[in-house]
Amino acid sequence: MCLAVPGKLLSVEGDDPAFRTGRVDFGGELRTVHLVYTPDAAPGDFLLVHVGFALARVEAEEARRIYQSLEEIGALAEEEPVADEVLNAAGMG
Repeated sequence: MCLAVPGKLLSVEGDDPAFRTGRVDFGGELRTVHLVYTPDAAPGDFLLVHVGFALARVEAEEARRIYQSLEEIGALAEEEPVADEVLNAAGMG
């Protein structure tokens, strides 16, 4: 199963919209993601990320709901501590 998981954008690198990247925090796990599909993304935004690409910005409350839904279906069983850290970091846990 393929999932898009929310994370918090910490920083952005690059000026060309086709090549911008950002550091995204998934509860302490930092990843570099491509921002080509989210050209307006700014540090502090929550982004839905799938296979290294930020697909959309989401509100913090929506990120919380997504994590809750993923937990309910068991999709985060191996990643549960990460989900808890993301929720807590966003003041949602």
